Amino acid sequence: MTEFDDIRPYNDSEVPAVIARLLDDKEFLNLLLTRKAPILTKLPLVKMFARPFIKKSLGKLASEVRTVEDFQSHMSTALVSALQRTTDSYSFSGVEKLDPNKAYLFMSNHRDIALDPAMINLGLILNQHKTVRIAIGDNLLRKPYASDLMRVNRSFIVKRSVTSRRDKLEALKTLSRYIRHSITDEQVSCWIAQAEGRAKDGCDRTETALLKMLALSKSKEQSFGAAIQEISLIPVSISYEYDPCAGDKARELHAAEQGLTYIKDEFEDLDTILKGLVEYKGRIQVNFGTPITQNYATADQLAAEIDRQIQNNYQLFPSNIMAWQMQGDRDSATFARLKQQWPDEDWLESQIRFQSHLAAIPSIHRQIAIDAYAAPVNSQLAQQSQPQGN
Repeated sequence: MTEFDDIRPYNDSEVPAVIARLLDDKEFLNLLLTRKAPILTKLPLVKMFARPFIKKSLGKLASEVRTVEDFQSHMSTALVSALQRTTDSYSFSGVEKLDPNKAYLFMSNHRDIALDPAMINLGLILNQHKTVRIAIGDNLLRKPYASDLMRVNRSFIVKRSVTSRRDKLEALKTLSRYIRHSITDEQVSCWIAQAEGRAKDGCDRTETALLKMLALSKSKEQSFGAAIQEISLIPVSISYEYDPCAGDKARELHAAEQGLTYIKDEFEDLDTILKGLVEYKGRIQVNFGTPITQNYATADQLAAEIDRQIQNNYQLFPSNIMAWQMQGDRDSATFARLKQQWPDEDWLESQIRFQSHLAAIPSIHRQIAIDAYAAPVNSQLAQQSQPQGN
């Protein structure tokens, strides 16, 4: 047993056993059945007799998966197929400037649980880079099959459920060492979100605690800045024209505004992942920033640079620009300048489409969703108003 066995992704040698375990997991098979035929599977007998059929259909696919790369290849094929059905386009920039033989820590804003790292991986694959190891919170891994699925897809575990201060610190130290080990020793890139949880309000801000965690594994002689330079951190901006989970996020934020404790359903995270994959997203843009090479003395200074890159590189779509204008009391010259980013856009058609999207959100939550769509515009305008050199 090694230091990282309880958090690391699975190795190739472990894949056949993991696949076999998934095919024998009744709860996992029941879950798939529930999603495929929710009405029929309410009958226990139907569920019992249907399990062998879905197991057989998965068995053929499983026979082709012997390594992590095999699994990710199937996942990438499925992702491209889903994107063809649920987007108008998707594109990447900046990745072509990166060295395919170098390992990086990609740190992005966070909108979608599964799609964010999947889009980064797709951009890397299309540019002949190796895929990343993915940081994922143990709150998403309550079921054994969920842990197996994530870890066979190169995910490593962030232990958020530990409670004592001592255990939290030890978990953070181990996590920091693992990320540094992956990048500097094994030469395998990693992905981690800039803050814990999705930015449900659309405000992309880097948690300084996360940056301090990355430096917990530095040597005694290293400064904070030198430790960060060693892991080749690259900020990444991920932009979705439409967020399939916008209404769900607004509902959760509304509950918080009312002082209520929002309690997730048992399978809500999984349903959120599925919704992000299978529902309409419009256009998607992933912009890779430039490596952090400056020696930043503090986590606050580093966070400001990551925020600068992520917010400035965020692709403002018509949905963002219209939401910003809908917040009221907006300067017409700024609105016109923002619209010039899309000179060929049919703005009337875009307005109708956005209004239809908002109409599907309960009116009590709608303004929260509008504000979330507008937030990247406000962040970018704030960045542009800062003096050069800040």
